[in-house]
Amino acid sequence: MKISPEEVAKIARLARLDLDQDKVELFAGQLGDILAYMDKLGELDTEAVEPLYSPVRHTTVLRRDEVGKDYRREEVLANAPEQDGQFFIVPRIV
Repeated sequence: MKISPEEVAKIARLARLDLDQDKVELFAGQLGDILAYMDKLGELDTEAVEPLYSPVRHTTVLRRDEVGKDYRREEVLANAPEQDGQFFIVPRIV
């Protein structure tokens, strides 16, 4: 499939991109190559291929998200440059 420079310019306008004519010509060629490759992939016979959810079967390696109290308030506040015994003291931002 070939894409024209006019179509690239229209897409660029919709994306609010300001492209000069050299870039429009360049992108038209590149997008045309990409679409031609996709057409070639579309010619493959995938009738006997089962759809895959994921090519790799694995379990998640992430830990469960469980609420826990790992540090005491005093330990956390000990690292603060300023604190009032209960909260961090930070500069006011308006």
